[in-house]
Amino acid sequence: MDHSGRRSADTDGCKWDAGKRRDSVRWCFVLLASLEIGISREEALEALQVVRQECHGDTARTPGGSGATRKCTALELLEEEQTQGFIITFCSALDNILGGGVQLTKITEICGAPGVGKTQLCMQLAVDVQIPECFGGVAGEAVFIDTEGSFMVDRVVDIAAACVQHCHLIAEAQQEEDHGKALETFSLENILSHIYYFRCRDYTELLAQVYLLPEFLSEHSKVRLVVIDGIAFPFRHDFEDLALRTRLLNGLAQQLIITANDHRAAVILTNQMTTRIGQSQSTLVPALGESWGHAATVRLIFHWDNTQRLATLYKSPSQKESTIAYDITVSVPVGRDMPSWVTLSPGKDCTQI
Repeated sequence: MDHSGRRSADTDGCKWDAGKRRDSVRWCFVLLASLEIGISREEALEALQVVRQECHGDTARTPGGSGATRKCTALELLEEEQTQGFIITFCSALDNILGGGVQLTKITEICGAPGVGKTQLCMQLAVDVQIPECFGGVAGEAVFIDTEGSFMVDRVVDIAAACVQHCHLIAEAQQEEDHGKALETFSLENILSHIYYFRCRDYTELLAQVYLLPEFLSEHSKVRLVVIDGIAFPFRHDFEDLALRTRLLNGLAQQLIITANDHRAAVILTNQMTTRIGQSQSTLVPALGESWGHAATVRLIFHWDNTQRLATLYKSPSQKESTIAYDITVSVPVGRDMPSWVTLSPGKDCTQI
């Protein structure tokens, strides 16, 4: 208004009032988020700014993306699902119950007691993901996030050397030109140089690493496998606020789902087992509670039957529940000078396919 009471042509005052109202609403959201999540107002404001940037950014995504405006048909989803590759485990029985191996864009959780072979399978997959496409692989790279310090580079060397040798034997038998060309770069040194290892010693470092993954994967676009070996370990100590732990885990799961979809990567999580006390007996169940069980698309449980290792496909959207026996063996081809290959193989009661 001017001094005569008429509305001024200059609407800066109205704009300022509207801006002030928007600031007030934004600050209310910051306060509510701060109280609900248990973080500082500065952290809540920073989170809100990130969300605003995402909302106002380019939301056009591919059918496998995480954009909020994603639209596609059921046929497109089916075609997308059928074109997703698998990372083989070199255990034929395990690949069989998984439907071909560990599927890209999915989260697979491997639960089991210590010493049953969870880390072994993770290291195997970190090598297998790099197998060239002409040999049936996905020609990718791997990120290995270790929370328990159980990564053994000597064993990875053995697995990688034997995998290279295995591909050489296939090339010699089939005598195809593309095999020889692929093997020029598929070497022990090349495999080791494309396993990106991160050591996280507490939940803060783990959360930071996971939330920084998209930037890292944008710079390393060939990564097709993300392993978190020991998802439960950082969250089972020094956590008095279980509600906060649940919120952090849920946020972590959502971030991993987005990462798997946006970067066409398989995510492997290993989890410990804990004892659930019942009225008549106690049972071993995966750690982190029932709500965490919904995070993974596929859940494998490794367990013992006396001295025999068993793998049970407990949860899968496309495969029936199955149990197979497997062994961790050392394979040394007769007459060939090469390192031993410590790997998973079908157990005595399994049929080789």
